[in-house]
Amino acid sequence: MLKVGITGQAGFVGTHLYNTLGLFPEEFERVDFQKEFFEEDELLNGFVSQCDVIVHLAAMNRHNDSQVIYDTNLGLVKKLISALSATTSKPHVLFSSSTQEERDNLYGKSKKEGRELMVGWANKTGGKFTGMIIPNVFGPFGQPNYNSVVATFCHKLSHNETPKIEVDGDVKLIYVNELIAEILKEIRSGIGKDEVLVTHTSESKVSVLLSLLENYKNQYQDKGEIPSINNTFELNLFNTFRCYMDIVTHFPVKFIQHIDPRGSFVEVIRLGVGGQVSFSTTVPGITRGNHYHTRKIERFAVIKGKALIQLRRIGTDEVLDFYLDGAEPAYVDMPIWYTHNIKNIGDEVLYTNFWINEPYNVYDADTYFEEV
Repeated sequence: MLKVGITGQAGFVGTHLYNTLGLFPEEFERVDFQKEFFEEDELLNGFVSQCDVIVHLAAMNRHNDSQVIYDTNLGLVKKLISALSATTSKPHVLFSSSTQEERDNLYGKSKKEGRELMVGWANKTGGKFTGMIIPNVFGPFGQPNYNSVVATFCHKLSHNETPKIEVDGDVKLIYVNELIAEILKEIRSGIGKDEVLVTHTSESKVSVLLSLLENYKNQYQDKGEIPSINNTFELNLFNTFRCYMDIVTHFPVKFIQHIDPRGSFVEVIRLGVGGQVSFSTTVPGITRGNHYHTRKIERFAVIKGKALIQLRRIGTDEVLDFYLDGAEPAYVDMPIWYTHNIKNIGDEVLYTNFWINEPYNVYDADTYFEEV
């Protein structure tokens, strides 16, 4: 079992990497990191001495003064090297650099020089080092106006603001789950490489990105429809958008009931994609679920009985409660990386309609069990 520590554990990529490592408890043990470790030599020394692998993600991406970015990023690398030297530790260090290395800016310069400093440490001590040069990363929970243009657009659109395009250029992108897969591949290889160029998985003009996201806002957030999703990139972009919505105020969404003397008719879901539709009955007091997905889109629609649907984002403690009643049919959609369940809190059998965007595959279920 490899003991893996992540500087920048609480950041955008760090959070995804930390949570993904948790899916492989027999392969990896996660060594906790706190940003305060960089302020006290004893804490940082204790951290590095525990690790078989260190993924160095801690960095400053944006600041009004670019010199502050440069000084901060180089300072963090020097502190890490100092701790490694002080403890004579030789973990496999993976370093997150950027395709901006060759650009004429201090952020790119800080990344390139930081990587070169780590190469020097490895050559001097016989340590193992891998420098990963990474394109623009997007995905759920990125910080708007900081991590990526996708995060900024998603936040603004989902909060009914109007994004602006500064420069309509081509952007080379990689989805955060795809980047994590590349990092895990390098960790598992156990081979140091001074320079690993991580290939982008998609490319788009900024205006095309915005157009897709505007469609998701109009179709999904405003109308409750699942939009047309034509490829993996669009699925990743849609799942990213969903995670910027204020789900506490958005759900549950009540259905429109068409009532006449015969009874009622309710349209459960309108789809631009395929998938699997099913229903369940649940006896009083029973809870279903307590699992999460990393790529699937899922909708729970209560059509008869009373239910409590609970969601909790992986890695956090806040539990979101949604109460639904078949007397007023409604639905809740499950964001990725949120563990969720549904409990019958009524006195009669609960009827629930489920839709998920891909048929269940026992060999690739994308279903991870964790109590809400």
